[in-house]
Amino acid sequence: MSRNLTATLAAALRADIVDGTIAPGDKLPSESTLIAEHGVSRTVVREAITRLQAEGLVHTRRGAGSYALTPPAETAGGGAVRPARTLGERTALLEYRAGLESEAAALAALRRRQEHLAALRSCLRAFDEAAGSPADMLASDFDFHSTVARASGNAFFVDAVQALGPAMISMPRGRLEAEGDTRARAAQVGAEHAAVLAALEAGDPVSAAAAMRTHLVNSRRRVESEAGR
Repeated sequence: MSRNLTATLAAALRADIVDGTIAPGDKLPSESTLIAEHGVSRTVVREAITRLQAEGLVHTRRGAGSYALTPPAETAGGGAVRPARTLGERTALLEYRAGLESEAAALAALRRRQEHLAALRSCLRAFDEAAGSPADMLASDFDFHSTVARASGNAFFVDAVQALGPAMISMPRGRLEAEGDTRARAAQVGAEHAAVLAALEAGDPVSAAAAMRTHLVNSRRRVESEAGR
């Protein structure tokens, strides 16, 4: 019963975000408001918000509430960025990202400035500190990849990552349900991010590309492994 209520509330909030009733950057109704309006428990509200966080539609700031993110944007050609919902789509997205972001990392190793390295170190710290908060993990993960793209010095890489948005970060729902799984994932992903940063600090484009590719191939394997459970 709780799962049905969670799905219903998540669908209602998702529709409001996609159709603009809740505009990008707007704060979502408070927990107490959602409880009163939808007749659900606090647990249902939190689970529904977590689902939307995993889809990249909501970002929660500790002590400040949850905010709507921009839904998949229109591309220059007029088509919407393809959402990745099924296992096949998520693995295809990670294959695409492996090619795109490996080259961005290689260029970043040659062109990065100290401000980029400092920003990436900050992302690593934020990701480590967010191990118990899926929404903060997602935001820090996306910030890391966005910063690598910026460090490449190529605006097309930046545009590609920004067009995909936070939803490009794989955050399977199953991993959000158990705190132990979330922390284990955080440790593994954090170590992979650190390897990318080390290669950028060394100015080694071959190692940077390899580290980014390894990270994204591992991400694909984690997605596939969870789907097989």
